[in-house]
Amino acid sequence: MQKGRTRLFIPREEIPRGLYLTLSILGFLTILGAWSAVTYTGVVDPLFLPTPTRILVDGWRLVTQLGFGTDVLVTVARVLAGFGLAAVIAIPLGIVMGTFRPVAAFVQPVMSFMRYLPASAFIPLFILWIGLEEPEKVAVIFVGSFFSLVLMVAVTANAVPRELLEVSYTLGVTPGTVVWRVLMPSALPAIVDTLIVTLGWAWTYIIVAELVGADSGIGHRILESQRTLRTGYIIFGIVTIGLVGLVSDLFLTWLRRRLFPWTE
Repeated sequence: MQKGRTRLFIPREEIPRGLYLTLSILGFLTILGAWSAVTYTGVVDPLFLPTPTRILVDGWRLVTQLGFGTDVLVTVARVLAGFGLAAVIAIPLGIVMGTFRPVAAFVQPVMSFMRYLPASAFIPLFILWIGLEEPEKVAVIFVGSFFSLVLMVAVTANAVPRELLEVSYTLGVTPGTVVWRVLMPSALPAIVDTLIVTLGWAWTYIIVAELVGADSGIGHRILESQRTLRTGYIIFGIVTIGLVGLVSDLFLTWLRRRLFPWTE
């Protein structure tokens, strides 16, 4: 038994799925317990941090009376549009950049420079150029996700073992076929992992975009709630973002396992 406990802390050692799920639930319960301890006992003023019960009541009112479900759908649609557009362009560009050195020399310095420019700084320009409608929100998400995504995909493509490419060349395969039949299948599982990480950034930027010039969406609802000191609404909106993000992570992880079972 002692030996079994010790193996749990071996670096990268697998653990039973049931234990993994149990520990994951305990992580959430720990946060909920600490939150309950400081709110139900009155240690923290409810104005600053309401109790979990108060959050549920406020959330129910948001959903049933104030149309919060529509806000969630609007925000999800904006994220899918902006991040989807970024992924469609960034994945092939990143693969080419990570594969061919001339392309990397031409593109990478520009991408590295743009990556450090905060997407929120472009909001005044986007409002000036394309107005306050949906394209402005999508553009903020695109800029916030695209440049880092290109670089991360390029690193992934560049990490494909060179031996795989050299073996292909010895078999008489053309460079184009090597990219399509060898490099891409090898890099795609890691690229999906990259999408899972960068999708979280997209959610960060959509909230920023909806704080300015929006009349719908979770970010707009959070800003309205701040003006009226509705802390429960704010926290419920934040928790909703976390839950939607968690669901998207689980879906992409499931999709990765179905598409690339050999990586497990």
